[in-house]
Amino acid sequence: MKLRSVLLGASAIALLSVGSAKADGELFFYNWSNYFPPELMEKFEAETGIKVTLDVYDSNETMLAKLQAGASGYDIAVASDYMVDVMIKEGLATKFDAKSLENFDNVAKPHDTMKYDPEREYSVTYLWGTTGFTYDAAAVDGELENSWKEFFEPREEFRGKIGALNDEVEMFNAASYYAGVEKCTEDPAEAQKVLDVLTKQKPYIAVYSSEGTIDRMSAREVQMHMQWNGAAHRTKESIPEAVFVYPKEGLTYWADHFVIPDGAPNLENAKTFINWMMQPENAAEASNYAGYMNSIKGSGEFMDPALTADPAVNMPEEYADLLIPSQNCSVKARDLRNRVWTKLKN
Repeated sequence: MKLRSVLLGASAIALLSVGSAKADGELFFYNWSNYFPPELMEKFEAETGIKVTLDVYDSNETMLAKLQAGASGYDIAVASDYMVDVMIKEGLATKFDAKSLENFDNVAKPHDTMKYDPEREYSVTYLWGTTGFTYDAAAVDGELENSWKEFFEPREEFRGKIGALNDEVEMFNAASYYAGVEKCTEDPAEAQKVLDVLTKQKPYIAVYSSEGTIDRMSAREVQMHMQWNGAAHRTKESIPEAVFVYPKEGLTYWADHFVIPDGAPNLENAKTFINWMMQPENAAEASNYAGYMNSIKGSGEFMDPALTADPAVNMPEEYADLLIPSQNCSVKARDLRNRVWTKLKN
């Protein structure tokens, strides 16, 4: 990602470690990598006079661990559905009443509410999408089956040429769909079935990485990659033969949300940023860059037509029943999932 000068310098790192300084005119933004347009950040800085410093992570769990460790200097974090729930319950999110912001009226249903924050006291939706996998159709004769089998038990042409997300939740969820196991299972025997799927696949994996999935596919370093659908869209821009698969066993539907972490040093600037991002033109620019749909009414007129024309982004209605919502599993289930992931990666 073109980060401009947004990587954290020593002084910013110190701030994020202790969270003690008040930095007027600044905003410390913690986000997924390659998930926010640099030009939009420059536009925000120019219009508001607020200087943005960006730090990035590769999974919800990485972000959570840093916040739990006391990194209280962030003003905005981007969290997926289930992670919003975790942050609220652990006291890591600031209540700011999103509905009180001027531009909240621009938020389209059903995004004006959400399961883990029904009154929108802690969060506002940024972008939303699905998690499946993409393959290079030029690498194989004919079409692949719409099934996780093609990813977990790949054909000869793809063996050793597969990229997987380095994300315990996404990988466990997908393997559980394929194995026919509840993704929030607390049963060790069922978790073993998931581990068996992941272990059998492991020799065919070239890399576990949640970053660089677009570049890796575009350079044909791999010929199949688990991807979020927006990344699949951007892959298709460089490889027209790229196909995003909606597996018949189901795939996760998710949304990412702006959250203000507890102890944010620039609370009012954070609210200004969130309110600004609910303007249709700004939300559309984020969608056009990242390749995901947003939650803002009126943004459609500013959207790239290629987004709505791509089935990876604008899902065909026939696949609607395949979508499985994000879910915050019990502590017991999360611990079991983590043990599976740790065993796989060791």
